Amino acid sequence: MMAKTSNKKGLTLQEHEIRKTRSWVIHPELLSDRNRRDATSGLNEAISLAEALPNLEVIGSAIVRLPKFHSGQLFGKGKLEELQNILKTNDIELVLIDGPVSPVQQRVLEKQWKVKILDRTGLILEIFSDRARTREGVLQVEMAALSYQRTRLVRAWTHLERQRGGLGFVGGPGETQIEADRRAIDDQLVRLRRQLDKVVKTRELHRASRAKIPFPIVALVGYTNAGKSTFFNTVTGADVFAKDMLFATLDPTMRQLKIENAHGGDREIILSDTVGFISSLPTQLVASFRATLEEVLDADLILHVRDIAHEKSEEQKTDVLQILKDLGIKDSAPIYEVWNKIDLLDDEARSIRLERAQMEEDKFAISAVSGEGVEDLLSAVSAFFEEDKIQRKILLPYDQGKKRAWLFKEGVVLEEEPNEEGYQIEVLWTPRQEKQFREMS
Repeated sequence: MMAKTSNKKGLTLQEHEIRKTRSWVIHPELLSDRNRRDATSGLNEAISLAEALPNLEVIGSAIVRLPKFHSGQLFGKGKLEELQNILKTNDIELVLIDGPVSPVQQRVLEKQWKVKILDRTGLILEIFSDRARTREGVLQVEMAALSYQRTRLVRAWTHLERQRGGLGFVGGPGETQIEADRRAIDDQLVRLRRQLDKVVKTRELHRASRAKIPFPIVALVGYTNAGKSTFFNTVTGADVFAKDMLFATLDPTMRQLKIENAHGGDREIILSDTVGFISSLPTQLVASFRATLEEVLDADLILHVRDIAHEKSEEQKTDVLQILKDLGIKDSAPIYEVWNKIDLLDDEARSIRLERAQMEEDKFAISAVSGEGVEDLLSAVSAFFEEDKIQRKILLPYDQGKKRAWLFKEGVVLEEEPNEEGYQIEVLWTPRQEKQFREMS
């Protein structure tokens, strides 16, 4: 077992005012699992998750290597006692276990160690609850958390009337209230589903309205902290919250963006920033956030933003592609890989990435911070929507002025001749433009 500690120092006045929970992060490594990931990388990610919550202070961490998991208590007797001594010595109040912990294991560990236990799913739910800002986001997190809580004994369920973000797992108001029983949780789930259904219907109306807008949708996806929001802000001039932390962005954001087309004019697109993905994303969150993430399904083009300087960038790519597959994204869906953070690579690695990106049409090496490579990427996005043009002749009645204006705005009209029935128009457009035209009312 590897363990490390850190002391409290250099706290600002504001940080002193917030009572932080002293926490310890444990990454269990199952030695019999041949497909296990690098333990150090896993521990570092778990620490980053913990540090994403402002009311936690990570005092120390440990990798615990195990030949097998014990069904009743997760760890063996000797390891339990060893960890108990460490936790007691460091006055730990909360232990974050980077993996699944059953309700039975949670009760046993909490009783023996006399601390609160939070597993990976609970921690991610807590972060999402702390970050949710839109009505839909809040409802989705609450439903996911209720589904998670339903299977385990909990101290309280008070986050619906909380004064801060969070679910109450790691302290705060309501800690001493009695546990909400399953019937109460089920009743609350029913109420939340009804509220969410109304919000989802509103989103569907907005989506239908956007379908009438003659702009293609480009969705940003990627592992959390890959730099999607920084890229989004760079190209749109928006001020979406972007910080070097996991899940800095939770609620989806869309902006209209003008980029130059091949003819020297402007092409307008809708750029959508989405929540970052992560390995072992809780199934409750995937289910609850499906309506939000389905924005990606409507996208004409997906930009997969990768932190190419991260040591586990390839593994992160695998996780993102698996989640996209779970959402229903087909293998044939158009995806451009955006290799972000090339400014953090050494000269040799940077040169290799730049050379490879030039050789492969769907790879782009950029720095969202410095702007390097961004113009080339945007030019490729514009060119994507110029391909496979088809020439057609259409008859447009005189009362279809809106459609006629759209055709001219898109720049697809080759020739127009009025007759007794309306405008005889010859167009040159892409399949996407034709589809949008046919769907216009």
